[in-house]
Amino acid sequence: MENIQQNNHVLPLLVLASSSPRRQELIQLFGLPHVVEPSDADESLEEHWTPQDTVEQLALRKASTVVEIRQARGDEGIVIGSDTVVVHDHMILGKPHDDSDAFRMLSMLQGRAHDVFTGVACIDVRTGNTLVRHRHTRVWMRHLNNAQIERYIASGEPRDKAGSYGIQGLGATIVDRIEGCYFNVVGLPVSLLAEMLTAFAIEKP
Repeated sequence: MENIQQNNHVLPLLVLASSSPRRQELIQLFGLPHVVEPSDADESLEEHWTPQDTVEQLALRKASTVVEIRQARGDEGIVIGSDTVVVHDHMILGKPHDDSDAFRMLSMLQGRAHDVFTGVACIDVRTGNTLVRHRHTRVWMRHLNNAQIERYIASGEPRDKAGSYGIQGLGATIVDRIEGCYFNVVGLPVSLLAEMLTAFAIEKP
């Protein structure tokens, strides 16, 4: 992969530590050299963690796991880890276990507001410099009856989504409005990442 020059120096390779197709699409918006290297980090949670702690710590774990692998290979780059959770009444909603779990989550969310937090961690493989932050978005979902929820679940879209919906797909039809960053709900707050990359001498735009 070719490097890109900025201000007379070569920009480091971005390494996305995620298997998420949505994050892989969003990283392309930067127009920078990048590769995808999914992380198999432990995603277990600590009981005392807040939603903010959860997304920041899991994003850091994901990035750190890939950093260790790249260091062992002698590779460099800026590794980017990210984690997203949906929070309803102080309860974290992850990906549904099955369709009945998706129905349970969507029944809770419909007609009400909830919060989406995404953590982002950036680590320079060579220097170890690390930056971890998060972004928050408030989301209001439409009122839905059981038949509408069941039809949405039948589409298959909720199965790998935190909170059992995807705002970038058919789930857009069940979201009434949001307050905050749209891309944060998709899974990678690109404006936040752009701010963070300036700490690694990468300016976009």
